[in-house]
Amino acid sequence: MCVPSHSEYAERLRNADLRVTRPRVAVLDAVSALPHADTDTIVGAVRAGLPEVSRQAIYDVLRALTSAGLVRRIQPSGHVARYESRVGDNHHHVVCRSCGIIADVDCAVGEAPCLTPSDPQGFVLDEAEVIYWGLCVDCSSPRTSGSRP
Repeated sequence: MCVPSHSEYAERLRNADLRVTRPRVAVLDAVSALPHADTDTIVGAVRAGLPEVSRQAIYDVLRALTSAGLVRRIQPSGHVARYESRVGDNHHHVVCRSCGIIADVDCAVGEAPCLTPSDPQGFVLDEAEVIYWGLCVDCSSPRTSGSRP
């Protein structure tokens, strides 16, 4: 996966009618470089390059970028919120019950919303959010010593 350049981030921000600021570019870069990162991880990545940016400013940027559709916030049940830059394709996620790792899963069937409920209750559907749960390869493989984490 290719990480976009500063100018590509700036263009995305302008296209979303957001001012181009160093914190916004840094957050976009962190979210792109660290798929499914939690807020603390993003704060650490942003502050590595911009130590003067406050935690609250980063929260505000994440909220603005999510509202503008430039990043996606996901929060599997029982887990902290995570952020990703893969937006607009209605993909789903798989979460390991043991270690918590999250991976992308392409849309189950066709175009958004990918799934059709038996009775949409009159709603006009445009998205389906699916989270698959299980054990990742590392957590489901038997250890050579026979012990589990």
